[in-house]
Order: sequence, then structure tokens, then C-alpha cells
Amino acid sequence: MKCSIQRENLLKPLQLVSGVVERRQTLPILSNVLLKAGKDGLSVIATDLEIEMSAHTSFDCSDPSDVTLPARKFMDICRALPEQAMIEISTEEGADDAGGRAVIRSGKSRFVLSTLPATEFPNIGAFETVLDFQVAQNSLKKLINNTSFAMAQQDIRYYLNGLLLEVANSRLRAVATDGHRLALGDARAEVRVDEVQQIILPRKAVNELARLLDDSENPIQVQIGTNHIRLSTPTMGFTSKLIDGRFPDYHRVVPQNGDKVIISDREPLKQALVRTSILSNEKHRSVRLMLGKGSLRLFAHNPEQEQAEEEVAVDYNGFDIEIGFNVNYMVDALSVINTPQIRLVLTDSNSCCLIQGVGNDACKYVVMPMRL
Repeated sequence: MKCSIQRENLLKPLQLVSGVVERRQTLPILSNVLLKAGKDGLSVIATDLEIEMSAHTSFDCSDPSDVTLPARKFMDICRALPEQAMIEISTEEGADDAGGRAVIRSGKSRFVLSTLPATEFPNIGAFETVLDFQVAQNSLKKLINNTSFAMAQQDIRYYLNGLLLEVANSRLRAVATDGHRLALGDARAEVRVDEVQQIILPRKAVNELARLLDDSENPIQVQIGTNHIRLSTPTMGFTSKLIDGRFPDYHRVVPQNGDKVIISDREPLKQALVRTSILSNEKHRSVRLMLGKGSLRLFAHNPEQEQAEEEVAVDYNGFDIEIGFNVNYMVDALSVINTPQIRLVLTDSNSCCLIQGVGNDACKYVVMPMRL
């Protein structure tokens, strides 16, 4: 390989794929990125065997070929070079097949990196597509951001350590739960299906997608296979294995007939919860809610006998009710709702709480009660 490329044109794709590269790898080749040079430009590819990420950029190459370079070191070199600098990459003869060295030059700077054979770089390759559709990038990004916080972490029920994507006619739904709370969101998508399709994305794939997607309305192509999902744009490709498991029936968790409806300004309630949480039990993070006509009182205490009390004006005219919740779960839900007012729906002191933004039915949040 022998090519010349501007720093910014190389650094951006490197940063795009770098999140896939783990610092500690069982296989040395997984610490490298694959550079595939061709007549139409340069592709930078990274993988951890579960996720494959690629980014494409234009460049001038007099001797196109493939090479792998240490991902972190190569990116750090590019980042440390001056803006608008031209970078020349050349490899020794035989480096593509047997490993060797690559020389990186820019101005008076020269770096020599070891390479590994490009032929050894893992490739997820093609898979049989079951479903193919498009969705706006900002819609998918918002969907992920509005729900992914409720995913479980290292739960023995492995299917909870990911995000459910449910595809129906003209709709894409995301659902996450850790068994104590649930987040659900809907977005429009250009798709037609005979029956509802469900897949579960791993946590790392979800976090990477949240980072990669932009806030534009540009479409992203989504291809779903039996074991993989692939998302692609003209300059980016993302492939991930899916979690093989059956997600719980989330419809049974979402309250349907709550008769106690509380309307509150979102920000004052959120700030009151945050202040109350300061003196809550660090282990259980419980906060007690006492609901009465026109007001919601919040109480918290800890083993050091410290106490916090807040009161928020709300629109409520029903019977008094006392109920406990994990304060972090409440704050997480209120943090992703973007409407000025929120609606809390309850049945009794032992029932789940349904949280929604007033005027926005696309997202729903459910929090299980705690024993006081």
C-alpha cells in the first residue's frame, strides 16, 4: 500500500470505528483496524467478533491494497498531527500477507508501526436478509436515547442486557427493562411486514449506535437477518450479532386502567426528586411519595437518621395515596421526557407508576413500587 490522505479525512473514520476496538483482546488482530484501499476510496474497519464497524472516505492511492494497523496507536498519531496535515501511508513488501511494518509520514514526522496480515482479519460477511427498511437517523437515535437507559447490566437473564426492537407496519418500537422499570418508545419507519418482528440488540451495539447516529433526517438502511442486524449509509456500515432469546411480554407490564392521574410540571418535580435523593438510602435509593389534593410531598431518609422533605404543586383531586419508588428510576424517566408537563398514572400504593409526557404518547415509562 502507498497512499496519501488529509488528516481530517482519516481521523474521522478512525474515531467512528474506534469504539468497537476493545483495549484488551484475546486475539491480537482484534486490536487492529483494517484499511481497505481501492479505486473509490479507503474503508476503515474494526471488529470485536460481535460487532463490525466500517467507515468510508475518499483519498489518493497509487498502490491500493489492504493492511491492518494498531487501532489506538494509529488514531493517537493522527490526532496528534497538525490540522490539515497530509499523511502518507506505505507498507513494506509482503506486509499484506505475512505482517510487517507500515511507515506513516507527515511533514518532518515519521512513525513506524507493526502490521498483522490483512488476510487474518475477521469478517462477518454477508447474511440472509429477512427484513429490509429505512428509518430517519434522528428518529432512531432519539428512540435509543429515550429507552436504552432502562437496559439491565450483567443480569443472569441475558435477554434483558439489551434492547428489544419491534418492527410493525410503519412503526419501529424500542423496549428496555431491567425487571424493576421499563422504557418504551415508538418511531415512524418506512416498513411493511406481514407480522410483527422482534429482535434483541446487545448493550454494546446499542451504545455504539447512539454514538454513531446523527441528528439529521437522512435515512439509514436497516437489514435484519436471523442472527445479525446491519445498518448502513453511503459512508458508514454497522453490523452486530443479535441476542438469541425471548424478550418478556412487555404489554403485561404497562398499566392500562390506572384511575389516579397526576399532572405536574416536569422540571420542578425532577429537581425536587434530585434534592430529595441526596439523603436517601445509598443502597435502596428509596423515596416516599405522599399524594394529596393539589400537592405531592416527597420524603427520604437514611441509616444516619438524616431526612429530606420536598413538596410540589400538582393537578390531582383524588384520594390520598402513599407509595415508594427508587428515586433514580424516576429521575431517569423525567430526564428523557422533553415536554413541559408530565403525567403520572397510579392505581394504588402497590401498583406500578406509568410516566408519560403530556401531549406525547410515543414514549412510556413504568417504574415498579418499593416497600416502604
